[in-house]
Amino acid sequence: MKFTLSWLRDHLETEATLEQILATLNTIGLEVEGVEDRAAALAPFRIAHVVEAEQHPNADRLRALKVDVGDGTLRSVVCGAPNARAGMKGVAALPGAFVPGTGITLKQGEIRGVKSEAMMLSTREMGLGEDHDGIVELPADAPVGASYAEWAGLGDPVIEISVTPNRGDALAVRGVARDLAAAGLGQLKALEFEAVEPAYDTPLHWTIDDPRACIQVLGRAVRGVTNGPSPKWLQDRLTAIGLRPINALVDVTNYFTFDLGRPLHVFDMAKVRGTTLTMRLGREGDEYLALNGKTYRPTPEDIVITDEAGVESLAAIVGGESTGCDETTREVFVECALFDPVRIALTGRRHGVHSDARARNERGLDPAAQGAMLDAATRMIIDLCGGEASTVSEAGAEPAWQREATLRYDRIAGLGGSGIPAEAAVNSLERLGFSVVARDAAEVTVAVPSWRNDIASSRSAYRAGGTELTQEPGIDPARARAAAEGAEAVEAECDLLEEVLRLEGLDAIPAVSLPAEGRLPLPSLTPRQSRAGLARRVLAARGLAEAVTFGFTARGAAALFGETPEMLRVENPIAADLDQMRPTPVATLLQAAGRNAARGYADVSLFEIGASYAAPTPEGQLATAAGVRLGGTPRHWEAKPRHFDALDAKGDALAVLLALGLSPAALTVTTDAPGYYHPGRSGVLRSGPKLPLARFGELHPRVLSTLGIDGPAVAFEVLLDSIPEPKRRKKAAPDLAAFQPVRRDLAFLVDEAVGADALLRAARNAEKALVADVSLFDRYAGDRLPEGKVSLALEVVLQPRERTMTDAEIEAVIAKVVAAVTKATGAALRG
Repeated sequence: MKFTLSWLRDHLETEATLEQILATLNTIGLEVEGVEDRAAALAPFRIAHVVEAEQHPNADRLRALKVDVGDGTLRSVVCGAPNARAGMKGVAALPGAFVPGTGITLKQGEIRGVKSEAMMLSTREMGLGEDHDGIVELPADAPVGASYAEWAGLGDPVIEISVTPNRGDALAVRGVARDLAAAGLGQLKALEFEAVEPAYDTPLHWTIDDPRACIQVLGRAVRGVTNGPSPKWLQDRLTAIGLRPINALVDVTNYFTFDLGRPLHVFDMAKVRGTTLTMRLGREGDEYLALNGKTYRPTPEDIVITDEAGVESLAAIVGGESTGCDETTREVFVECALFDPVRIALTGRRHGVHSDARARNERGLDPAAQGAMLDAATRMIIDLCGGEASTVSEAGAEPAWQREATLRYDRIAGLGGSGIPAEAAVNSLERLGFSVVARDAAEVTVAVPSWRNDIASSRSAYRAGGTELTQEPGIDPARARAAAEGAEAVEAECDLLEEVLRLEGLDAIPAVSLPAEGRLPLPSLTPRQSRAGLARRVLAARGLAEAVTFGFTARGAAALFGETPEMLRVENPIAADLDQMRPTPVATLLQAAGRNAARGYADVSLFEIGASYAAPTPEGQLATAAGVRLGGTPRHWEAKPRHFDALDAKGDALAVLLALGLSPAALTVTTDAPGYYHPGRSGVLRSGPKLPLARFGELHPRVLSTLGIDGPAVAFEVLLDSIPEPKRRKKAAPDLAAFQPVRRDLAFLVDEAVGADALLRAARNAEKALVADVSLFDRYAGDRLPEGKVSLALEVVLQPRERTMTDAEIEAVIAKVVAAVTKATGAALRG
């Protein structure tokens, strides 16, 4: 919302300075967005007199001028404006002045052999409009040498405020003035509307075809008008707030939109077909060309104004081109209507039209001011354009807008946290236009003024066919009813309290912290989010670069990594080769690594925290931490480079699992990895014998060959959704043994088909009270061993708790370990 300081003073009798007005606007909730001083940019420009004007000797379209800027020196100016002539007065810029319309700083120069010591300016060059057909022409009495900005009255600051959606009354200069007066910054001037005596019967009549289309509409014709440019004061005000003056009739409607917050519309009577204007909802086939040059097709939910020829306007949004007023207009019909705000808002959103009329109609207009506003607009049209008015045509009726609200004084402190006395609170409401209905020591009941439809409003006054805002469908009826009753009970009182608090000053409301729910803050991440973040940090620390790849890929590529059911087919893919949801992030990561390798980056290590898609449901999107390593390790002085192998992938997967709280002793390895892994060089990490937690290994050569990737390549997948949440236990002091542990090395001869984890499990379970740890530290296979046998060496750590163990006790425990391993795996202890 924009307005000038002088415009505000038309409604507010005040001695306050601009700074005081701005500060008060901020404290009462009308936040100041900015203040524009147009005179500052135009300060260097002076009123000039063209003394001589001759044809440029070397250019047909240029004129050589002699210009007086009031300092007694005639300056040579080369000008291309067609209206440049001797004797005229205009606006001149001297060298060093910045010209806002062109963005240049003026310098003295020479144009085709003639010196140019200044510049005569057009309206666009000064940034005051779009006219650049010629230089500005000023009246003959304009004082030569005077500041153009001061003479033109451009020293009037333009104030822009932010208006919240509930404050439709603040989208009017008078509404802003009313708030400032209520805040103690002056006196609101009385507003009187002179009734217009009709001279003839109205030639047009209103009819409301559907009660949902309009609540009330008034109209009056004015004949004998002369439509031309509006007076300078009106043009200046509209230009100051960014509107382009069009003609007197249109400018009057724009002026009322901002001055009193009342959108109006004028129809050229000669262009209206028939004798009736109808308010109705849109129908199939409706179409019209709007004043903004666009064609609109109203829907059955939109309000339109029609004559016998069809749609002439999208009501309260934008008028039609066919009945617009121009210089030939001699009789007009003025519309002043009241619509359902919700329907107007939905129509504007549906068609993407943002107009000043829509902004005010969708917030709700003053339902009691219809007739007064029509009289005021008619009077201004007659004053500016002449003519005489007809009788008023009316349809619909003024809605029952009267309502009351009650404020309990103790709520000012209890809910508002303020110590405003009861008397001051009542005075604040009265200054805003509320009138006291009843009052006692505990509370006050007031009648709400018609222009404040945001206070204690059930919107019943604007309900036109059921477009009121309703609760979300599906809510339990009892809950919905309780919510509605509670809102009705407290909203009106809260509305009054808000008015009292903001007039006292929003910055005076004490700052109060929200009550703490506990000593420690609640976790901000879910366990799933926490697992993903921890996995991301672990993999990045292991030298893998994070990638974000598409969740879909080519169907043929997806088939290499699992099933490609039709239900995971993309119906409208963004590209022909991205038509299938990926079974695993390995599919897209491997292709990304291959593209890097094809461009010279052969050694690539990538990971992604993403989804594997098994079904088109939330449960079928499995969170996965996957990674791919292609090529080999980097060169290093300590070790020779080598190709990545299955153990590198296993190490990555294990690192994530251990970081997420799993114990290595609880993990087992099986060799049933999916078919896109290399058989015999891959595995599955499980919790117990059944629950898979991760897959790892070299990728199958067939997969690499199909994708055109030179191998080998390894990959891993950690199934984040399968990882159980760690048990939450109370932290206690660490259980540190008082005695030294005992370590023994045992080498077993075992069939090469037997996995090492079988020996480890058997050894750990042999004597749980004393066996603290078992680890594999050597594997040997060679000529000295029988065919088909390998040697696996284990380190067994015994941790006594009660006393130091004797040799006999140690040997007894070791014997149990050997027996358990022999029984479980058939291994024999090597001598």
